[in-house]
Amino acid sequence: MTPPNALRDFVDRHQRLFVLTGAGCSTNSGIPDYRDTDGNWKRTQPVTFQAFMGEELTRQRYWARSLIGWRRFGQARPNDAHHALACLEQIGKCEVLLTQNVDRLHQAAGSKKVIDLHGRLDLVRCMGCERRIQRDEFQHEMGHLNPGWLELDAAVAPDGDADLEGVDFASFVVPACEICGGILKPDVVFFGENVPREFVDAALGHLQKADAMLIAGSSLMVYSGFRFVQAAVRAEIPIAAVNLGRTRADEFLSFKVEDRCEDALAFLLQRADAP
Repeated sequence: MTPPNALRDFVDRHQRLFVLTGAGCSTNSGIPDYRDTDGNWKRTQPVTFQAFMGEELTRQRYWARSLIGWRRFGQARPNDAHHALACLEQIGKCEVLLTQNVDRLHQAAGSKKVIDLHGRLDLVRCMGCERRIQRDEFQHEMGHLNPGWLELDAAVAPDGDADLEGVDFASFVVPACEICGGILKPDVVFFGENVPREFVDAALGHLQKADAMLIAGSSLMVYSGFRFVQAAVRAEIPIAAVNLGRTRADEFLSFKVEDRCEDALAFLLQRADAP
């Protein structure tokens, strides 16, 4: 059983924490996660890169659901877990914060040393000319072209999606890039797509300088995040985790706190407020 002050002591003992976060940091901001406490999918797996790029109907379905889901996702605000980890940086103990989330809530809470491993949902990228536009701008354009869809509502789903079913997605108009006519895609890493090498290399560079790893709100079932645990094990640096349920890294952990991130990390808020 994990001692009550284990996490506080872990932070006290280390000066350069490599922090790796996942969906569990953002659930209290109203953004659902993908997996249950056993690390299994709660719903159908997200769209793959290959399907999105290869099938027009898949793009229509994705963007129609996103048109509805973005209205809530785009209004999400940081919770105490994000603020606590921003405090960790404020007190000088964060080497880097590597997040698997695409919501930019760590930055909104004040964290500056952040690597968005899986990209950011507030940008839309042209797969032809690499032009990027703000998601809010694209939302306005989609709404203009599909006014009737704005009247629909659906339950919120992970990463700006919505559980919109029973409609004919073939009627949804997806704008093309106004510069080159290319396919527009969220500037995030889809399943089946590779994480940009520069993100991986930058994170590994920070890991070499770290003296410990803290995992917050991730089951690490996706290899793109788990690879950094493997690197930490090779570097023989201690690893602690805060997560409700099983993680892929359980056998490598010094200890795990099975609690919500905002509760387990609350002591950092007090630390930052101290004189």
